[in-house]
Amino acid sequence: MERRITLTSHIPFLLFFFLSLSILWSFYINPISFFCSQVSLSVTSENPFTARASVIRYWNNQVSDSKQTPKPPPDFLLSKASPLSAVETAFFARLAAQKALSSHLSAFCSAANLFCLFDDAPMTTSDEQNADADFALYNNKKFSNYGASRVAGADVFKNYSDGINFATDSFARYSRSSTGHGERFTTYADDGNVANANFTSYGSAATGGAGEFSNYHPRVNVPNLRFASYDSDSNGHKLSFSSYTEDTNSGSEGFVSYGKNGNGVPVEFGSYGDTSNVMSSTFTAYGEMGNGANDSFTAYTSNANNPDNNFKSYGVNGNSAADSFSSYRQGANAGGDSFQSYGRNSNSDRVNFVNYGKTHSGGTDTFREYGKGLVGPVVGFKAYGVNNKFKDYAKKGVTFAQYANLSSNSNKGVTEGNGVSVNKRVEPGKFFREYLLKEGTVMKIPNIRDKMPKRSFLPRVISSKLPFSTGGLLELKRIFHAQNESSAERVLMHALSECERNPSIGETKRCVGSIEDMIDFAVSVLGHNATVRTTANVNGSNQNVMIGKVKGIHGGEVTKSVSCHQSLYPYLLYYCHSVPKVRVYVSDIVDVESKVKINEGVAICHIDTSAWSSGHGAFVALGSGPGLIEVCHWIFENDMIWTISD
Repeated sequence: MERRITLTSHIPFLLFFFLSLSILWSFYINPISFFCSQVSLSVTSENPFTARASVIRYWNNQVSDSKQTPKPPPDFLLSKASPLSAVETAFFARLAAQKALSSHLSAFCSAANLFCLFDDAPMTTSDEQNADADFALYNNKKFSNYGASRVAGADVFKNYSDGINFATDSFARYSRSSTGHGERFTTYADDGNVANANFTSYGSAATGGAGEFSNYHPRVNVPNLRFASYDSDSNGHKLSFSSYTEDTNSGSEGFVSYGKNGNGVPVEFGSYGDTSNVMSSTFTAYGEMGNGANDSFTAYTSNANNPDNNFKSYGVNGNSAADSFSSYRQGANAGGDSFQSYGRNSNSDRVNFVNYGKTHSGGTDTFREYGKGLVGPVVGFKAYGVNNKFKDYAKKGVTFAQYANLSSNSNKGVTEGNGVSVNKRVEPGKFFREYLLKEGTVMKIPNIRDKMPKRSFLPRVISSKLPFSTGGLLELKRIFHAQNESSAERVLMHALSECERNPSIGETKRCVGSIEDMIDFAVSVLGHNATVRTTANVNGSNQNVMIGKVKGIHGGEVTKSVSCHQSLYPYLLYYCHSVPKVRVYVSDIVDVESKVKINEGVAICHIDTSAWSSGHGAFVALGSGPGLIEVCHWIFENDMIWTISD
């Protein structure tokens, strides 16, 4: 019988042949560097065919000075190399080239140490008892028909899903038809990566009582929140959102048929989305056919970066509603709000916009069919911002007082224009002044722990075959099994959007998904004589420490640098950028009591802050404004900074 010979059956041989050829070529191009790299590999018994070994060879060829014995790449960088074997690398590279990775996603994610599970199903919890609950230190659960017809009392969710990578919670028909019952969500799902929360028919037909969301989802990378038919058909069930999704990164919130057919439902949004980054909120059929609704938005998405809020059919066919937008989106950077059919065909609605849109830079608001068909409307715009478009809106009952009377650069402090102080929290020690980097200084170190999921870089031979652009989003969603409107989709979209964002003034940027790409970018900015550093460990986090010996890189003078910060993505992805006028320091961090060195921190000081937003957390924490002071911060765990070697 004739034996058939296929290319697939010879993959191991061909792989060995080409890798051997690559090694011989490396020797031919740079024999000194090759010899030193092999000495380094032999000392550590490194397999020359691993991704780690390939990184060492690439480092020695690109970073080290060929006239001197090359310094090996640091362990913290090598630890991020792909764990794939040579055969696995060849196999998955072939699948990527054939656009067939999707059918092997589970094996690919496991072997390559990726993070691909964004929408884990939570466990189910139901309650048929008439008892209150205190959910402290509680994690991912699914609540169905919980607290139905409850009378009085309260359920408290405190430190719920605290600090976990993925908070996946569902509240279906929670507190339905309850009377005088309260729900409190305090410090809910903070410091996570992806937070999924669905509130469906929450509090529907409830009478009295109140729901409080305080410090909900703070410092989450990608919050994904859905409120569907929340408080519908309810009577006087008050809801308040205070410091909601504060200091978050990307994500979205959707309010669909919120308060529909409700009676006297007051809703308060205070400091909602404050200092968030690229936050999107959608209010569809909010308060539709409601009676006596009373909604207030105070300091909503203030000091945020590019917030995008859409109000569609808000309060349609409502009666005697009162809506107030006070210091809304003040101090925000860019962004835009859309009001479509807001309050249409309603009766005696009162809407006030005070100090709305007092932005630092730009932003556009669109009002379409605003208040059209209202009976007895009272709509007031006082000290409203610039760049706004009104099309086909109510011509009677709408007043514009001091409209567009705000300068885009007028926000120089942290106190709102109407005298209301924004309760904005900045983690102590997150930003500090350069003079504090002096031996003997006692200062607070923030939490510098890496909160991202553990992942590895991909070998460049694989990452180069995967799309990485918003134009390739559909293919990426197919590869990583990301459904529409899912957390996985938002993770992909946010990373791509941030990487495609135009650089700021003086900034040079690039997103890198392999160590080789990172080396190439650093070398393109700094030259081949470069080195990379990071803070040694996380000791001293969240406590007062003493500054020990301090060394200024490049003699403490202004220098070039490349900072690399992690982005949330299936594989390890870094946003690397170089900004002008910085100084970099390496400092011993000493225990205050024992005077023993516990860490070696790396800090960067931005000397020119003139292009920063006036609402930046650094100015809130340090009490100044753009261009008036320098701002320093530590390099956190697993972030890194490249500089020219001393």
